[in-house]
Amino acid sequence: MFNKNIKLVLAALIIGYAIYQFTEGYIGNGIMYILLSTIFIFLYFKNELILLAFFRLRKQDFDGAKKWLDKIKNPQAALVKKQQGYLNYLNGIMVSQTNMNEAEKYFKKAISLGLSMDHDLAMAKLNLAGIAFSKRRKQEAQKLLSEAEKLDKRDMLADQIKMMKQQMKKASIPKQHYGQPTSARQNRRSRR
Repeated sequence: MFNKNIKLVLAALIIGYAIYQFTEGYIGNGIMYILLSTIFIFLYFKNELILLAFFRLRKQDFDGAKKWLDKIKNPQAALVKKQQGYLNYLNGIMVSQTNMNEAEKYFKKAISLGLSMDHDLAMAKLNLAGIAFSKRRKQEAQKLLSEAEKLDKRDMLADQIKMMKQQMKKASIPKQHYGQPTSARQNRRSRR
């Protein structure tokens, strides 16, 4: 895996050579080299391995996505801060199927590093709300759920948020017991 700064150095060298081509009168070559340098600048901000992992996740290929993410050995050197957030976000999505504690760590780290898209941030907070609710931390879950609802401006997660709210309401309603008394003391009273 390349260091993120190597991509910028390559882009600068290509732009320098494009300028040389312009001064020599080869305008077409200069334009081509400028366009080539934009690829390296794009890959500086959008890591190619994370993009490939996203494509695998769209096809529901978790194993393939995990293989691409595992190729990133040193995230601090290879990725900018937001891409490190997406690395943790994707790892959290994949791990959430098996290990909720580890997924919670990944999602919290992704939120702290930052995600560039609001709906990705909303999805991370929604997943954290689900994890907090399953661990019986209801207030934290409600706070995260309301934050996710505010971030979801396009209503892409409206159904999941609505379903989570319904599950929270069901859990907060106390169970009413009808019929037989449940405690031993009440059973003794009824026999007298």
